[in-house]
Amino acid sequence: MSVRRTRTVVLVTLAVILGGVATPRAHHGSFISYDRDKQWTALATVTEFRYVNPHAQLFFEVKDKDGKVTQWSGEMLPNPAQLIASGWSRRRANEALAPGTVVNITALPAKAGGNTVLVTRVTNAKGEELLGAGPAAGAPAAPAK
Repeated sequence: MSVRRTRTVVLVTLAVILGGVATPRAHHGSFISYDRDKQWTALATVTEFRYVNPHAQLFFEVKDKDGKVTQWSGEMLPNPAQLIASGWSRRRANEALAPGTVVNITALPAKAGGNTVLVTRVTNAKGEELLGAGPAAGAPAAPAK
């Protein structure tokens, strides 16, 4: 093998090794997109639950004191692998969060506004925690829309 070819192979190999080490690992920052200072808790009715990657999604309705219903979409903090590790299979989640189920939801609103939230805690009608990843319930009520 010539010196030139050897040098080329070494440089390419080094570039591949260093490129692999220097490659950033992409991950979105959930807490960056949501406002922790405006957390709220509300009684909600589940309209849909999606057990998907990278995070499960919960869609729900909240009725205000005047009876006005607001539709919300929420990203769940645990990903499906974390749900499975904590005993939350797709079947269990779909049963516990079936459409029409009334739950208490604690959420962080999106900094960009709208009706998108990060769901940090879900408790059932008995007060049992179904899913939790944030501060304890007792946050301010849902914002009026």
